[in-house]
Amino acid sequence: MAGLNHPLENVRVLDLGRHQAGPRCAQVLARMGAEVIKVERIGGEETRYHGPYVRRQSSYWVQYNSGKKSLSMDLRKEKGKEVLRDLVKVSDVLVQNFRPGTIDTMGFGYDVLKELNPRIIMVNVSAFGQFGPYRENIGYDPIGQTMSGITMVTGDEGMPPIRTGVPIIDRITALHAAIGTLSALHEREVSGEGQTIDVCLADTGYSLTEIPITAYHGTKVPPRRGERGAPPGGTYQCKDGWVLLSAGDQHHWHRVCNALAKPEWLEDPRFTSRNERAKNRDIVNDRINEILAEMSTTEAIEHFRRHDVVAAPVNTIPQAAEDPHPWERGAMVEVPDFLAGSIAVSGDFWHFSRTPVTVGSTPQVGEHNEDVLSGVLGYSDDQIAELYDENVISTNHYYDDLAE
Repeated sequence: MAGLNHPLENVRVLDLGRHQAGPRCAQVLARMGAEVIKVERIGGEETRYHGPYVRRQSSYWVQYNSGKKSLSMDLRKEKGKEVLRDLVKVSDVLVQNFRPGTIDTMGFGYDVLKELNPRIIMVNVSAFGQFGPYRENIGYDPIGQTMSGITMVTGDEGMPPIRTGVPIIDRITALHAAIGTLSALHEREVSGEGQTIDVCLADTGYSLTEIPITAYHGTKVPPRRGERGAPPGGTYQCKDGWVLLSAGDQHHWHRVCNALAKPEWLEDPRFTSRNERAKNRDIVNDRINEILAEMSTTEAIEHFRRHDVVAAPVNTIPQAAEDPHPWERGAMVEVPDFLAGSIAVSGDFWHFSRTPVTVGSTPQVGEHNEDVLSGVLGYSDDQIAELYDENVISTNHYYDDLAE
């Protein structure tokens, strides 16, 4: 049997998601070739209008919705709900991240979906999950960072809580959702039945603090912020910036000694084990700082890499954007854009050997209304015109007030 041109090209996904975690799950599936239909409100999902902007296009929006089709539709109207019911019948996955219970109130809970299509896989993304003590509460990425303890193990003792500068909780939750979707699609090949998936931001936070939580659960000894392991491990200052050095494992130690011109430390009892080196980290770090004080970041990285010690630049965002790595690897690519002309979006993180991923542009509001309704559902021109006339579907979008 011939293979597919793309890993998921025979899969259709309905994306009812908003903001990040839900839409990012659907975007991952789109990258792998799934047909993803973004069902967004009349006028477009609100994050179309979130900054920062690139020539009036939202950098926020494109990262979560590139490569999708847009069906702009009012799901408060019965005819809009009828369209969605028709789409459920011919789709494989539905992704939603409303507050738990909302999708049921809308008339599209799993009990309804499986009646329409027993093979449908429903992906539920929320702040605290579809069950649990905080089910009713809403939340965004920061709640996963704060309640799981991430903000209180980041930084040093005495500092205020520190959040990451990027939405790690949303992104990892989206990956959990995508992995679950792929697993459910695989299981469906055996059982012939769909099922639900329940992922949440809070769970993701705990997946990141699982080591200190396990340690505390077993010992009741809380960790100290900023506690470091065996050196070198962390960021170190050079003449013109910072570098990361990470070589605390035992099999790295002889390389570190060579890089520091301290071969005698190989036999020094203060450093012969990881635990002893952790106790005496200041001695090692003082020697590292002494060497780096005379080096540029480029010189420092070359020096430590020459000794096979893990070293990397601590880039600013401009430096990271100008680094050749994401562009040569295709992790970032530039695509045509209806507002910006062209814009950078995330690209291929998988590099399949036979089946390439697809990186598409972001759609205008309702750009694929006719494509979906006629091509997928077989609606006639008159039926589609009626939906437009009754404002069930629309291509209206409002970009005039966006910042240049």
